[in-house]
Amino acid sequence: MLRAEETICAPATGSGGAIAVIRMSGADSIAICSKIFIPFDKKIILADQKGYTIVYGEIISGDEIIDDVLVSVFREPHSYTGEDAVEISCHASRFIQQKILELLIRNGAVAAMPGEFTRRAFVRGKLDLSQAEAVADLIAAESEKAHRIAISQIRGAFSDEISKLRADLLHFASLIELELDFGEEDVEFADRKELREIVSKVLLVTRGLTSSFSVGNAIKNGVPVAITGAPNTGKSTLLNYLLNEEKAIVSEIPGTTRDYIEDTVNIDGVLYRFTDTAGLRTSSDIIENLGINRTYEKIEQSRIVLLVADINEGMAGLEGVLKEIRQEISGQGKDLVILMNQCDTDDGSRRRNIEASLGLAEKESALFISAKTGEGIAELEGLLGRLTGTDSLLSENVIISNARHYEALSKVTESLERVLSGLDENLPEDLIAIDVRHTIHYLGEITGEITTDEILGNIFRNFCIGK
Repeated sequence: MLRAEETICAPATGSGGAIAVIRMSGADSIAICSKIFIPFDKKIILADQKGYTIVYGEIISGDEIIDDVLVSVFREPHSYTGEDAVEISCHASRFIQQKILELLIRNGAVAAMPGEFTRRAFVRGKLDLSQAEAVADLIAAESEKAHRIAISQIRGAFSDEISKLRADLLHFASLIELELDFGEEDVEFADRKELREIVSKVLLVTRGLTSSFSVGNAIKNGVPVAITGAPNTGKSTLLNYLLNEEKAIVSEIPGTTRDYIEDTVNIDGVLYRFTDTAGLRTSSDIIENLGINRTYEKIEQSRIVLLVADINEGMAGLEGVLKEIRQEISGQGKDLVILMNQCDTDDGSRRRNIEASLGLAEKESALFISAKTGEGIAELEGLLGRLTGTDSLLSENVIISNARHYEALSKVTESLERVLSGLDENLPEDLIAIDVRHTIHYLGEITGEITTDEILGNIFRNFCIGK
């Protein structure tokens, strides 16, 4: 629930630093701060300060000095929330932060709920809803390209695209509605040919945005990659090389990896979540079989499967596990990369035999690598970028990474396809108008021009406190 009349406060920085920031927003922000803050320059009155002013002084509780602080003053509408706001920069002691918050609340502020600052910014028109959601994505970004997508959306690239599409459709919707008002006079205000052109253009854009979700979602959440294969083929060695650390135990004893090991690697600005899994084989060991079952679970959850095999065993060591993996991922749209390991020990003859016999299917690739020396790893990293579509991502690309936006755009696409079908079949204007209205509605849901308290609650409850 939006508490528009209340002044809210919360810590705005995480733990671990030397300095912390406590944020306050609302009509009484400056007045409340004035009750506990004394400027070192006695001539300064906080309530008289203009926006974008910083004042040095101390926070007091009665006769007790809590901390020396800097107080930044923001005046509406020129603040993050669009309201009067204050930010107190103090030392990062938990005691100091808690004491300042207690003093603010005692003097009339209330503790902010998750996302309440950004929700106020949305309500006061400082951000639209897609930009507000991008704020949370920016905070959570763990890679360069995730950061790039979030920044692009905060700057309004996605919102501008949606607004243009919605404006075009609103124009024609109003003309169709006008025709319905003059239905008995047989007049046509909306040119059907022009309407078809606009719907086709909007449909092309929305299909492109919808198809970008797989890339955007992968960048936002990290690309899950399962490292699989028979025991002792170099799976753990590969993980260690990618991580540049001895994360997984490497041993010549088959079945060393009995459970999966996960870690993340940032490759060319994209986060990959690699999972080293237990070797696939028939075993009577109960614990090892539990690990093998988890291997299949990780294969199911993966976007890309890396099948590691020993080049010295040739096709004989690959055929059985390759058949098993192919059956496991059949029809799931996953990419399978066969990695023939220990190529540094081959004179080239085994490689030629394997290449001649492999018979790659669609969405399958093969590379020859050495997880020990790193030979072929750069080619593997480049291949991962091509498979996920992140290698060609440009800064000007509008990419969606939000499941709510994807769902709304999918509905937009369905409605537009019905509009085109209706035009082909010469359906009455009132029926075409229904689908045009649906399209406008779904586009409005993305930017927040059409929304509900339930939608807002679901979005902002996932924010951190202080943002």
